[in-house]
Amino acid sequence: MQRPLLLGILATAFWASNFDATRIALESLAPLTAASLRFVIAIIAIMTLLACTEGLALAPLRRNLLAFPALGILGVAGFNAALCIGLQSSSPLTGALIMATTPLSSTLLESLLTRKWPAVQTFCGMALSLFGVALVLGRGHFATIGAMLTPGDLVIFAGSLAWAAYGVGCKRFVKDASPLAISSWTMLFGTIALVLTSLTEGNPLRAAWRAAPDALLASLWMGIVGSALAYIFWTIAIAGRGVARTAILFNLVPVFAMLIGWGIGQSPAPLQILGTAITILGVALTQMRLSRLTARPSRGPIAS
Repeated sequence: MQRPLLLGILATAFWASNFDATRIALESLAPLTAASLRFVIAIIAIMTLLACTEGLALAPLRRNLLAFPALGILGVAGFNAALCIGLQSSSPLTGALIMATTPLSSTLLESLLTRKWPAVQTFCGMALSLFGVALVLGRGHFATIGAMLTPGDLVIFAGSLAWAAYGVGCKRFVKDASPLAISSWTMLFGTIALVLTSLTEGNPLRAAWRAAPDALLASLWMGIVGSALAYIFWTIAIAGRGVARTAILFNLVPVFAMLIGWGIGQSPAPLQILGTAITILGVALTQMRLSRLTARPSRGPIAS
């Protein structure tokens, strides 16, 4: 298995682990405060790694003085704040299904920029994968998703578009920066925006100090593994494989979430197991088609 593909799959597994960790954190912390604490931990970890490996050189920041803040606000603050705010009125099932449209949004956005439209097989693979995600999340009971959109659904959809723009932007607009530098600087600006937003919920520092030990341990896991490592691995995957071939892997997040739940004693329904197989088949179908179209590696602006 190619290294970028493996790292992209690992990133989705790390993000999937955040579901149970978030549930634990939210028992003691308000949503935006929990997100801010997670990324404060993440930025400490990722900046330490950057300093120890590549050094805190400012040259990449100067070359991307507009791109890094914009991408950080979109892909860190915007994406995570939209989920926190949207889930106040949207159901987790509906929200997860909306987020599963992100690969399609990423592919369409990339196509608009390059003016190269994917083949029918690519869209079929994405549709098949999305159907599999619906089975995994809904256990086949699609009526539970609801027919009416809530304001929260629209906020979550905006977050999915922000995440799609982050992936495309990292590939198309960042100049001469390593995946680690991109993840570090964009996360720094996104964390600043998240912390400022969390002030609307009160004093985040006091709330973190009073949080239960389990919530702090969950935040530590989400910060280091579910954020810092996940963002680095995802950026490496985009640099090595391109936006479309990486974005479809995002649909593996609910699959890994189900498998993690299975590992801690939450038995999946038969339709969820079927949905897992369909999701993986859709991802594989898309990957095979895109592999033919990108046989020669592209020379994007991100250093691999």
